[in-house]
Amino acid sequence: MNKLPIAILGTGNIGTDLLIKILRSKYLECRLFSGRNLSSAGMVKANSLNIPISSDGIDAILNFKSDLALVFDATSAESHIHNAPLFAKKGIIAVDLTPAKIGEMCVPAVNLNDCLALKNVNMITCGGQASIPLACAITQSNPNSVQYLETVSSIASRSAGPATRINLDEYISTTELGINKFTGCAKTKAILVLNPAIPYVHMQTTVMASISNPDIERTRARVHEMVAEIKKYIPGYELVLQPTMENGRLITSVRVKGLGDYLPKYAGNLDIINCAAIAFAESIANRY
Repeated sequence: MNKLPIAILGTGNIGTDLLIKILRSKYLECRLFSGRNLSSAGMVKANSLNIPISSDGIDAILNFKSDLALVFDATSAESHIHNAPLFAKKGIIAVDLTPAKIGEMCVPAVNLNDCLALKNVNMITCGGQASIPLACAITQSNPNSVQYLETVSSIASRSAGPATRINLDEYISTTELGINKFTGCAKTKAILVLNPAIPYVHMQTTVMASISNPDIERTRARVHEMVAEIKKYIPGYELVLQPTMENGRLITSVRVKGLGDYLPKYAGNLDIINCAAIAFAESIANRY
């Protein structure tokens, strides 16, 4: 089968890790890797792999002579607000890896099929990809009885690059909005902890819920089903605490280990959003 022609905009850690994953894909072909600095580590890596590169940013994508069906935007929330209408005018599907909140929020384990006909999808945040499936499992198992949902993600400080730090406010608001959207719970809270510990810690996400009369057994079964679904595209997603009652709250926790493609394995926070983006793009490729 012909591979889906794609481009990557943003040549930092996320963009470069995406590139390595795409090179391994049976369904995607990277025809352009575009950013601003030809001497950046990502550009040098892409060039060494014989991938076409450019320092003209979005202009290189908009002026690209060959067909491009899809672009991964790994820049920043502010940049994607500018980029999104330009992609739309060009007829290119945009996969937004920033917390810009423009396109439909996509969590492959939860709403992949609903997103496949859309021209702009938002991969929310790493915390959103980790926590929303758990939050959905909890609310599905306890309908109309979840009063409050809180998620806390702890990541290695070293794995939080400049874009992550610039977008911290957007990260919080987008993660909370995502939990609200997918669960219907009106009261939500998201917390991100940048852990400076050495050795570097793997990403860990905990979801806590206030529930009247929780069905623990049903919740455990649904959470295990959801984790199995996520592991199909994020192999390093592991349940480390099954749903348990603690101090009057239901609590469950997962750890995410990265694949180690370009980034270290402790950077599961970057790996999880990239794996989710690849899962969406490969599903698009299978429709072409």
